[in-house]
Amino acid sequence: MTDAQMTQMPSLSFMDAALAQARGAAAAGEVPVGCVIVRNGEVIAQAGNRTLADRDPTAHCEIVAIRAAALALGCERLTDCDLHVTLEPCAMCAGAMLHARIARLVFGAYDPKTGACGSVIDLFADTRLNHHATVQSGVRARECGMLLAEFFSSRR
Repeated sequence: MTDAQMTQMPSLSFMDAALAQARGAAAAGEVPVGCVIVRNGEVIAQAGNRTLADRDPTAHCEIVAIRAAALALGCERLTDCDLHVTLEPCAMCAGAMLHARIARLVFGAYDPKTGACGSVIDLFADTRLNHHATVQSGVRARECGMLLAEFFSSRR
């Protein structure tokens, strides 16, 4: 096994947990996107999308998980945390990650319509902003993308 593969192994495990959250969101009728926030190798917060359940357009899984992580740590700065999410974050969620000072973002499928980590815009690469996170993309991209495709095809 290469060093790169060994480094990615925890990301695969955490992405599996994010996929479980996405499946739970789908079962509740929500767009199937899931997120886990990890600190020192331990999941401290996790969520699936809740926009319909909460009647809240900001209840994307990343926002819900960031709020839970901040409460769990008793601090609004998540400087030593990694966020794993099944879909490339939108501008709102990427902005929240920047404000929370997330250290590393790992995402699965790209979002060519609203992705803010390279697909439409790349907030994490904008040097004018005062915080930057390391971004790892494409982790379990096929599974993440298929979950979304199946969800939307069942709605058509």
